[in-house]
Amino acid sequence: MARANLNPRTVRARELRQSSTDAEKALWSLVRNRKIAGCKFRRQVPIDRFFADFACLERRLVIELDGGQHAEQAPYDAARTASLEAAGWTVLRFWNSQLLEHPEGVARTIHETLELARP
Repeated sequence: MARANLNPRTVRARELRQSSTDAEKALWSLVRNRKIAGCKFRRQVPIDRFFADFACLERRLVIELDGGQHAEQAPYDAARTASLEAAGWTVLRFWNSQLLEHPEGVARTIHETLELARP
């Protein structure tokens, strides 16, 4: 399929996946192939007007990774989280350093959240 025929949001999601940060790559290795609670995750998922870093559609869980630039954009991130939660999503946010230094703790938090969101 010609790239020109793709939805612009699909093209943007692909670009975001191709330019993943080290933290995003690390989280992807934790959640891909249903490694946590047997749940499928997708990367750079368009939801409403946002792109979620990671999303489990079946449990309506969004995981966002925040780097240093997010310290300056806390009000935007809070509004984004509120919007996603109002649409029925649970949002987990982790600092990149938190994931890179304590991946097992991040994985445990994700697992616990997924278990609470069982249909």
